[in-house]
Amino acid sequence: MNRDSNFNQLVVPPSQRDHYQGMLNAPIILVEYGNYQCLQFREMHQLIQAIVQDFNSRLNQKNSICVVFRHFIEHSIYPQAQKAAETAEAAAAQGQFWQMHEMLLTHQQALGNGYLVEYANDLGLDICQFLQDISKKVHVDRINQDIASGHQSGVGTAPALFINGIRYCERWNMEQLMAAIIAVSNEVL
Repeated sequence: MNRDSNFNQLVVPPSQRDHYQGMLNAPIILVEYGNYQCLQFREMHQLIQAIVQDFNSRLNQKNSICVVFRHFIEHSIYPQAQKAAETAEAAAAQGQFWQMHEMLLTHQQALGNGYLVEYANDLGLDICQFLQDISKKVHVDRINQDIASGHQSGVGTAPALFINGIRYCERWNMEQLMAAIIAVSNEVL
């Protein structure tokens, strides 16, 4: 195996520390690297959600695909992404990661501090705890671990997607992504 092929492999496997929907032992595991300010990540995430829904209804199995999200922030390109990631992690500490994840992606154009607090309030989070987590940067190490795991796997920019540990590098459209997932599913199902 040459050095370049290592950069198409997911180095840090999905685990309980990740944010995921589905089961980690699902036959198909999609690992998304992205951030809340990246428009292409929102499009990719929406595409994956539609595919998962379609795929699960076709197979009539709810747990055939697991979707894992990991932060990947390029600070110079996405200046508000760090605070948004910290917001998602502060929500996760209160059991509301995926709700905040969707809220941040839905309101991608409004990620200023005031909006982030408003989203936390809308989700019914404990605002004192939320603000304390943000001000003390409680979740920065976890975010940095995600970014480091992306770098280890050759991710240089968001979004990035791995299907069962292999980097997906084709076009971001429903047909091609679905074909790639079906190809993997035929190997494992």
